Amino acid sequence: MKGLYEDRPIRVAGLSCRLSISKRVTIVSVMAVLSLLLSITLLLSRASGTPVSTPRHKSCNTVDEGYQCFSEVSHLWGQYSPYFSVDDESAFSDHIPDHCQVTFAQVLSRHGARYPTEGKSKKYAKFIKDIQRNVTSFRGKYAFLQSYSYSLGADVLTPFGENQLVDLGIKFYRRYEALTRDTVPFIRASGSDRVIASGEKFIQGYRKAKLGDSKAEHSQSSPIVNVIIPETAGFNNTLDHSTCTAFEKSEVEDQAEDQFMDTFTPAILKRLEKDLPGAKLSKKEVVYLMDMCPFDTVALTRGGSQVSPFCDLFTRHEWVQYDYLQSVKKYYGYGAGNPLGAAQGIGFANELIARLTQSPVKDHTSTNSTLDSNPATFPLNATLYADFTHDNTMISVFFALGLYNRTQPLSQTSVQSIKETNGYSAAWTVPFGARAYVEMMQCKGEEEPLVRVLVNDRVIPLLGCDIDQHGGCKRDDFIQGLNFVTSGGNWAQCSA
Repeated sequence: MKGLYEDRPIRVAGLSCRLSISKRVTIVSVMAVLSLLLSITLLLSRASGTPVSTPRHKSCNTVDEGYQCFSEVSHLWGQYSPYFSVDDESAFSDHIPDHCQVTFAQVLSRHGARYPTEGKSKKYAKFIKDIQRNVTSFRGKYAFLQSYSYSLGADVLTPFGENQLVDLGIKFYRRYEALTRDTVPFIRASGSDRVIASGEKFIQGYRKAKLGDSKAEHSQSSPIVNVIIPETAGFNNTLDHSTCTAFEKSEVEDQAEDQFMDTFTPAILKRLEKDLPGAKLSKKEVVYLMDMCPFDTVALTRGGSQVSPFCDLFTRHEWVQYDYLQSVKKYYGYGAGNPLGAAQGIGFANELIARLTQSPVKDHTSTNSTLDSNPATFPLNATLYADFTHDNTMISVFFALGLYNRTQPLSQTSVQSIKETNGYSAAWTVPFGARAYVEMMQCKGEEEPLVRVLVNDRVIPLLGCDIDQHGGCKRDDFIQGLNFVTSGGNWAQCSA
C-alpha cells in the first residue's frame, strides 16, 4: 500500500532556457534554500507527530460532502470517522422530489469530533510512553514515535469537531429552506458538555446560513438549545441510555469485541513487534495504536487537511478490519446483537411518532413524562426539530425504528462486506458529526403525507410499509409498522 500522503515535488514552471549564468546561480541558490527549509519543516513536523501532507481535495471538509480526504482509510475509522456523505450508488436519491413539499423535518445528530474520553486518554498516553521506553530502535515510518508527545485533551470537542456542527447547521438550513426561512427549530441536547456545545455550534451555522439568505424572515427569534436533559443515573433521558439496569450490566459487547480482536490482531501484533524491537503489545494495545490515527487526525487542524502519521502504520486491509471491529462493538452493544440494544431507542422513537402525528407521547420506557407532557419542553406543533446525542443512542434508535432489520447477524470471526450488512457499519451510521433526517412530505396526488429517513445522506428504505420510488412510505403505514416501538418492545426485561 502506498503512503496515505505524499511529498509533492516543487516545480518552477515557465523559466526560459536562455538564462544568464548569474541568474542560474541565483535560481539554484533559491532552490537550495527552499529545499533546506522544506527539510527542516518535515523534520520538525515528524518530531511533533504532525505530518506535512497534501490532501487530494481542495477542501477536506465541506458543508455538503463532509470529510472526503484520505477516504481510502478515513471512511474506515468506525465511529471515529469524521462525518462523510454516504454515496452507496443506491436507487434512492437524497434530493427532495420536485413534486413534494417538506412539512416536517427532524434531525438526530451525534456530537462533533472530540478528544478521547478521559479514561482512554490516560491509557493512550501511558501506552505511548511504554513504547518509547521499551523500543530500542525506531526506523522508517515508526521514527516519529520516538519523540511523539501525547498532548490530546479529553472528552470535549476539537476545533475540527466544532466546525463539523457549524457545517451541519448550514446544511440543515439549506436543505429545508422552505421551512427554515420563517420558522425556528425546537432544539434539545443530552446533558454532556460536548453534546450541548454541538447544539450551540449547530445554531451558529444555522444563523450564518439564515443571515446569508435574502429571502429569510429575519424578525424571527434566533434558535436556542431549548432543553438540556441531564445525564444522571435514574433520570429518564431518551437521548442517553442509563435507566435499563439489565442492559447496563450486559457484557455482550465486550465478548463480541474480544472474539473479533482474536481474529485480526495477531498478525498485526506480530508485524509491529518485529518492526518495533523491544515492544511487547497486547491485542488491546494494537487497537489503541490504531485509535490514535483518527484521534490525532481530528486534533491536528480545524479543516482536517493533515492526516496523522499513526495512520500510515497500517494497511488499508487492516483499516477494513478495524472498521468492522467497531461495527461489531456497536451492533452487539446497542443494536440487534444485544437483546436489549434496540429497547434503548424505543423512547425516542415514540417521541418521534408523537411529533409526526402532533399527539401526546405514549411510552413507558425511557421518556421523561414531566418534560414530554409540557408544551414548553416538548411542543407538538413545531415543524423543525433538532436533537443532539451520542453514537450509542443513535444506534439504538436506528434499530428500534427497524432501519437495519435487513442486516444479518454480524460475524464475530470474519469481516462481512458493506453489502452483506445492508449498509450497516459504524462509519456509515455514527461517525463524528453523524446525522439522521426524518422527513415528512406532502406530495402532489397524495392525500396522506409521506415519511422517509436518511442516515448521513443515504436514504434508508423503510420496512413494514410500501415504499415509493424515493424510499419513503405513507406516514400511517410507517407508524403501523413500528409495532416493536408502540408496544414497548422488551423493556420489561430491563429489571429482570
